[in-house]
Amino acid sequence: MKRYEALAHEISQSILDGVLLPGDRLPSVRQASSSREVSPSTVFQAYYLLEAQGLIVARERSGYYVAASARQLPPEPETMSLPDQDSVQPDTSERVFEVLETTMTRDVVPLGSAFPSPLLFPMKRLARMMSVSVQNLDPWSSVDDLTPGNARLRRQIALRYLIDGLHIHTDDIVVTNGALEALNLCLMAVTRPGDAVLVESPTFYAALQSIERNGLRAIEVPTHPREGIDLAAMERALERYQPAACWLMTNFQNPLGSLMSDEKKQALVKLLARYQVPLIEDDVYGELYFGDRRPTPAKAFDTEGLVMHCSSFSKCLAPGYRVGWTAPGRFARAVARHKLTTTLTTSAPVQGALALYLEKGGYDRHLRQLRQALAAQQVVFMEAVARHFPQGTRVTRPKGGYFLWLELPDGVDALRVHKHALSQGISVAPGPIFSAQPAFGNCLRLNYGHLWDARVEAALATLGRIVAGEMTRQTMQP
Repeated sequence: MKRYEALAHEISQSILDGVLLPGDRLPSVRQASSSREVSPSTVFQAYYLLEAQGLIVARERSGYYVAASARQLPPEPETMSLPDQDSVQPDTSERVFEVLETTMTRDVVPLGSAFPSPLLFPMKRLARMMSVSVQNLDPWSSVDDLTPGNARLRRQIALRYLIDGLHIHTDDIVVTNGALEALNLCLMAVTRPGDAVLVESPTFYAALQSIERNGLRAIEVPTHPREGIDLAAMERALERYQPAACWLMTNFQNPLGSLMSDEKKQALVKLLARYQVPLIEDDVYGELYFGDRRPTPAKAFDTEGLVMHCSSFSKCLAPGYRVGWTAPGRFARAVARHKLTTTLTTSAPVQGALALYLEKGGYDRHLRQLRQALAAQQVVFMEAVARHFPQGTRVTRPKGGYFLWLELPDGVDALRVHKHALSQGISVAPGPIFSAQPAFGNCLRLNYGHLWDARVEAALATLGRIVAGEMTRQTMQP
């Protein structure tokens, strides 16, 4: 993070935490430059960024002030989920497909989408890299890189790990068709039909679909909307069920946006090592952090090769290219064998294009711009929810990613809200698709990764009216 970004982040946290209140005057550029020991240009850039995020306003010949709307945010969800910790065979695929099908058209406002706007990515530059890659493609690459993937791309991925302090050998990385294939290959490598798998509650619906497809059982473990999975509850589940694997998102979990601390990740890895249970770590949002550094993956604390780290370029660089990878530790050979007997390989031209893009540089600059855009979008969306949704609505405040988790007032049926919103051309992701039980009947996941405009504002206003209408319907029932 650049100096102005770090300064802007520090001030924004002070505003959101209530240290700086609406109407408070910020230090002048000269004062801030002197006290922070940075250049006036750095302070100006930080203030411009905060202004773009709607957190501060400039007053002519007076300076910068905290915006009146900056603290008008809904309260956060505070309670841990309380799933029935029973072994469940998921039956969610049809329900998930019905919801996802509604996001596959431009005519619908995609608040229920799982992807950010494609306009946020360097598609033209990637296209140029693809052209060069195809023209210079080595005919023997179809043989040399058959299953593990393009050697140059794996080297670039290994270098990204090295930046974060992880020493992963290129031979221990398997390139896949998106992160979902990486996750599925890891699951196949460590489970057999009938096994149990620990997941968060709520959890990523694709995890439930994978568990269902492989004839496995899901055990949902209580999870906090800010801090992640409850380790004490996890240990009780490990004792009771002796699961074959654990599938978690430790960084900006989908759908909650929760972020586990480094200390908690270290304790998690230590706990699973004691029971010799593999961790399938889904880390597709790790690069989309709003803080001063990338959050450490649990893989960094793994000394026994039990953590199978999975990620992708789909969420942070190249949506639609479908290139992911896994560093599966001691299970690398098993994962590679499953890759060989299922999809065999990943597109050679696409791998070559991404390798060339990473080699040429510019990826970190793109990531900084993407993070800035998403951080600004998050504030605007939260304020819109505060304006349009009824009192009693709670909203998470993730420190990265592009999802908000809404707890609607008691009695509101999220599935009814979803159907009503769809009739108005708005997609949302209702809470029940994130649970095998199902649960979270009064919750929604909203995607703030699409560019803010009048259409999105109108959609959120409509959605708020639908929720309010559901509340009225509940009170009128005998």
